[in-house]
Amino acid sequence: MIHVFNIKDMYFVTDTNSGLVHAVEEIIYDLLKDEKFKDENKSRLLHKKYGKETVEEAIGEINYLIENDMLYTREINAVNKIKPAIKAMCLNMTHDCNLSCEYCFASQGTYKGEKGFLSLETGKKAFDFLVKSSGNRRNLEVDFFGGEPLMNFDTIKGLIEYGRSLEKDYNKHFRFTITTNGVLLNDEKIDYINENMDNVVLSIDGRKETNDRMRKTHNFKSSYDLVINNFKNFVKKRGNKDYFARGTYTSYNLDFSEDVKHLRELGFDKISVEPVVANPEEKYAIKEEHLDILKKEYEKLAEYYIECSKTNRKFQFFHFNIELDGGPCIYKRSIGCGAGTEYVAVTPKGELYPCHQFVGMEEFIIGNVTEGITNRDMVNKFKNVSVNEKPVCIDCWAKYYCSGGCHANAYNFNKSFDIPYDVGCQLEKKRIELSIYIKAMEKIGQ
Repeated sequence: MIHVFNIKDMYFVTDTNSGLVHAVEEIIYDLLKDEKFKDENKSRLLHKKYGKETVEEAIGEINYLIENDMLYTREINAVNKIKPAIKAMCLNMTHDCNLSCEYCFASQGTYKGEKGFLSLETGKKAFDFLVKSSGNRRNLEVDFFGGEPLMNFDTIKGLIEYGRSLEKDYNKHFRFTITTNGVLLNDEKIDYINENMDNVVLSIDGRKETNDRMRKTHNFKSSYDLVINNFKNFVKKRGNKDYFARGTYTSYNLDFSEDVKHLRELGFDKISVEPVVANPEEKYAIKEEHLDILKKEYEKLAEYYIECSKTNRKFQFFHFNIELDGGPCIYKRSIGCGAGTEYVAVTPKGELYPCHQFVGMEEFIIGNVTEGITNRDMVNKFKNVSVNEKPVCIDCWAKYYCSGGCHANAYNFNKSFDIPYDVGCQLEKKRIELSIYIKAMEKIGQ
């Protein structure tokens, strides 16, 4: 299976199974499009445009690539040879929040349930579970999440200390991440986070009017004014360590590239702005009717990204980071995030869920930190989800880039893991094409 596309005056073909990407001349693109090179009558139509001899030479080049396993490569039977082990955990430090974001999938931090804080005792049990369930995996990841995790800051510090105490005895290494809205950030917390967190996610949507429309305080005042100086101070102190300013765009700011530009102009050089995933009945939801506008907006963002890369304004945009030279094995690329099998979320009560986006949907509880995983049937449902078994994905050129998309989005929209969230699929394909285009532009130095 192949995919051909062009952006501006550049032409590309990707081979799905091998992952090879070819930048090609227009004639090759024309011949591969609709597989004209396979049909003499169709290829003859290009004689007038390119000349008979040139067309025949190009067909020969295509056949050479096919014969040498660089195009139309055979489907790989991705056999699972990986022994299941939990290697990552999302710790919901609070089911409470000091903001009231309208689009919050976690219902303003409560996950449609009671407010609560994770205790140090429950957190330690979660760490014990992770260590014991990780097999021979040495590197383990813990994300301090919420609600707003900094509302439970002392417990975070206690858990990091406990995690470090486990490393030597169990031959493990913890990587810590925190996701924060920034309201409670101060110099003390910034210094602690910079010393102890391997990655940090800063929640802000971009321009003041964009941010404040959806990210509201409890008394409906500006959250932008509340956090922007905290975030700028944080980034200044962060240095070269990893972080992302992470925003969400909605139908209210389809011109989201302007929000990316705003964040870059403020000094953020690692940015992720992603589409809201919401019930189509919500006024702020992204819908199919928005796709053409959004695809053009990603094109605008790609050009801005390339322009900045030539200057000292260079930055990272999360969805343009694409690995073409390596990456996960074919099995991992066919099953994706590892929800429920390599990754779990923990609630303040100590319940285990396949991921943080399922928290509050009690039918998805797979165990608890005391007993471990008890609902193996649910775990097996996640374990057996593969792009080569989803009808929509089987013949999709992008399946090994996106791994079939988010399980939670698929379930929330279609009540099935086997039917991906279509709007998300369309946008992801566009981002992949643009990521390849950016890589090519970087390689030729333009």
